[in-house]
Amino acid sequence: MSAHPHASTTSDVPSPFRQPKAVWAVAFACVISFMGIGLVDPILPSLSSKLHATPSQVTLLFTSYLVVTSVAMLVTGFVSSRIGAKRTLIAGLVLIVVFSALAGASGGITGIVGFRAGWGLGNALFIATSLAVIVGSASGGFAGAIILYETALGIGIALGPLLGGELGGISWRGPFFGVAVLMAIALIATMTLVQPTPVPVHRTSLLDPIRALRHRGLLTMGLTALCYNWGFFTVLGYAPFPMNLGTHQLGYVFTGWGLLVALFSVFAAPRLQARFGIARTLYFNLALFALDILVIALFTTSQAILITAVIVAGAFIGINNTITTQAVMTVSPVERPIASAAYGFIRFIGGGLAPYAAGKLAEHYNVHVPFYIGAAAVVVAIGVLATGHSLLADAERVQAAHGQKDTLDRLQDDALAEELGSAS
Repeated sequence: MSAHPHASTTSDVPSPFRQPKAVWAVAFACVISFMGIGLVDPILPSLSSKLHATPSQVTLLFTSYLVVTSVAMLVTGFVSSRIGAKRTLIAGLVLIVVFSALAGASGGITGIVGFRAGWGLGNALFIATSLAVIVGSASGGFAGAIILYETALGIGIALGPLLGGELGGISWRGPFFGVAVLMAIALIATMTLVQPTPVPVHRTSLLDPIRALRHRGLLTMGLTALCYNWGFFTVLGYAPFPMNLGTHQLGYVFTGWGLLVALFSVFAAPRLQARFGIARTLYFNLALFALDILVIALFTTSQAILITAVIVAGAFIGINNTITTQAVMTVSPVERPIASAAYGFIRFIGGGLAPYAAGKLAEHYNVHVPFYIGAAAVVVAIGVLATGHSLLADAERVQAAHGQKDTLDRLQDDALAEELGSAS
């Protein structure tokens, strides 16, 4: 009886966690950067009461941050192709340090919302460039680099609410100053450990990410992500209000949510994609996510069901994040930094507008309506994704080719090392 065709290669696949120091420095900075997403979650109700602001005003913390991140994605390639990836990372980190500290020192909700916008600009420069740097510098191939990036995203999303809850329990200013300190550490690590990167020969124009959206695959994935993020950020940005929990308790709830994001993005997503393929995994996962948000909509006033459904949502978000990130990078012939910027531009629009819309809908109708619309948006995402079904199959073939090339490269490296060893 012959051995399983993959049996001989599985043990040879290197761990995505054995990386050069530079990759770890960028990954650490990614963790802190992604902490900024969920960091403000536990303090939203506290900000609302202490600064005498309505929930929709407080959710502008998400809107200003993510809408500016979205628009700024269009300029990331323009900047990095002129000053190089390392300097772009440093510029983004400096902006995050400055604006998170200013948000902490601010006296009112308007100032915090404005400084979060500046934070979003730094975040855009950092996020788009960090993915390209990790993919370019990581050992273990393309898939390993994506898993490492998604691990950093998951850990950051998990730790953000925990830190936000603990520091927010002392003062609402605490989470903002906490990020400023951690990002300053990440800035020093990036400056010292990441090698200077040459300025690319080809300069990216401001219009390149917009032109990239002419590729149907990239546009389809972007519009799918816009709808999906509407559901995602409705849950993330508005669910803290009907929970009626204290700052610490909200921190623990969203830490549980973030841990599921991390675990399912790193361990479940690759296995599900390998077994069922990109399209089937995404359809099924999005359908389950839509059902989960529907449960939140139906039982918003039941604290136990609401908390459980929000935590469970982390599993679906983790699977979706990893698989769509890989698909975006392979679904069109566009350079990876440009593809990342174009995709980020579209998807963050949904994430930015949803929390504010949720607050307004709840004020005008009732607390259930935002979540019904969030669930409907995820159903629309399935329909949009289905229009590019054949393109997902193409992306799968490209990823398989990447995997074969990575394996061949590793075998060649091993053979060369053996030759050098025997020669010496």
